[in-house]
Amino acid sequence: MSLNESIASLNESIVETVVLEWFGELGYGVGHGPQLAPGELAAERKLFGEVVLVGRRREAIRQLNPAIPEEAAACAWLADRRAVVADFATVQTERNLDA
Repeated sequence: MSLNESIASLNESIVETVVLEWFGELGYGVGHGPQLAPGELAAERKLFGEVVLVGRRREAIRQLNPAIPEEAAACAWLADRRAVVADFATVQTERNLDA
C-alpha cells in the first residue's frame, strides 16, 4: 500500500482511537463522548458546544498548584479561560479571512 493510499484510508475513528491511547499513556484521564454527554449520569458539561470540561480544568489547576490560595486558583482559571476564548476568536478570524 502506498503512502497516499494509507493516508486516504484514515478516518476520524482511527485517529481518535490512536490519540486517546496516546493521551492515556501520558497519564491523562480519557473519557468517551457519549458517557460525558449532557444529560448522562457522568455528564461533565451542560451543552455539547462546551469543549472545555470546567471541572477537570479546575482540578488540574489545583493539582498543579496545591499551595496557592483559592483566589489565586480562580484567577488562574479565568486567565486560562480568556486565553482559550482568544485563541478561538483568532482561529475564527483567520478562517473568515481565508474564505
